[in-house]
Amino acid sequence: MSTVTPIRLVVSDIDGTLVNKQKQLTPATTDAVLRLEQAGVGFTVISARPMSGIMPIADTLAIDAPMAAFNGGIIFRRDGSIAEHHMIDGDVVHGVMAIAADAPVDIWVFADDRWYASTEVGHHVDSERVSSNQAPVIVDDFSDLYDRADKVTFVSDEAAMLAELADRCKAAHGEDATIAQSQVYYLDVTALAANKGDGLVALAKTFDQPLAAVAVLGDQFNDVPMLERAGLAIAMGNAPDPVKAIAHQVTTANDADGVAHAIDTIIFPRIGVSA
Repeated sequence: MSTVTPIRLVVSDIDGTLVNKQKQLTPATTDAVLRLEQAGVGFTVISARPMSGIMPIADTLAIDAPMAAFNGGIIFRRDGSIAEHHMIDGDVVHGVMAIAADAPVDIWVFADDRWYASTEVGHHVDSERVSSNQAPVIVDDFSDLYDRADKVTFVSDEAAMLAELADRCKAAHGEDATIAQSQVYYLDVTALAANKGDGLVALAKTFDQPLAAVAVLGDQFNDVPMLERAGLAIAMGNAPDPVKAIAHQVTTANDADGVAHAIDTIIFPRIGVSA
């Protein structure tokens, strides 16, 4: 007779998942995470955000466990200590920059926990100010950052063009870097080891939990590697259909307290706890 492994750790994406469209943690979500931990289940986050953008979330939720920035590129704690750090190969950064040179995209490079950008204009810049919890450093030449970049992001609202750019970058450097869209308007390039699948494995090890005992929540294509590896994969109601198809369960949207709903209706029943 088969048995279902109890969930002992929950790992959540942040943007489009843990926070609402205003990048805010709602009281319902904050309360649900607290009740989860009171039930003896660990909780942490993995995000494409830099450390600076995760710290306010960690402070609000009092997360003292290891967390993952840049999709797993940095494993760190709230005190700023870093356990793992994977930067993009400099040749890869040079290569994707060359591929994108003629594309109508804004460019962001994250290095040394700073955000460097080609422009300070645009609604995505305003949103990233909140997500990264810092202001951009405007530069015309990124070449000095190539050998220490944690993440390169190409930004555009031209979805078809950005998807085509993603295909070209993957064809040239997909074996040497993680190249994925964290939103339909963001194309992220991180180190090969900086993907949410390997990041999930690293986080699970710090909690001394097998992947079968881990539940994950996510909403975008960069969440797919962890959705595919977790014991319980939960997609948000706002996720694209292909992402939902990979998950074991689908919760409500991030603007409808989807994480809280998942904790109360999916995770708690799995561990025999009443919401």
